[in-house]
Amino acid sequence: MAKVKGDIIIDIEKCKGCELCASACPQESLELSRKLNSKGYHYIVKIEDNCTGCTNCALVCPDSVIKVYRRTEKSQEKVATITNVTGDITVKVKS
Repeated sequence: MAKVKGDIIIDIEKCKGCELCASACPQESLELSRKLNSKGYHYIVKIEDNCTGCTNCALVCPDSVIKVYRRTEKSQEKVATITNVTGDITVKVKS
């Protein structure tokens, strides 16, 4: 089975640090930065690389400063073994 991996991009200059996204994250991947943005707010940062791309953070963000990306990592697995071939063969594998 393919593993889903997510990533987020936060516009830290527009983030007001309400922490709604951190509360909504089931993987606990977000927390407030110790630094301030140009408007004087502590902004949200990703602290763990365990995001699944669930979009909860973006859905609850009142200022729409979070973009969520999702990709699928297909693990390599054996799909066939061919042995004892004595002539020409054609092999087709559906992906």
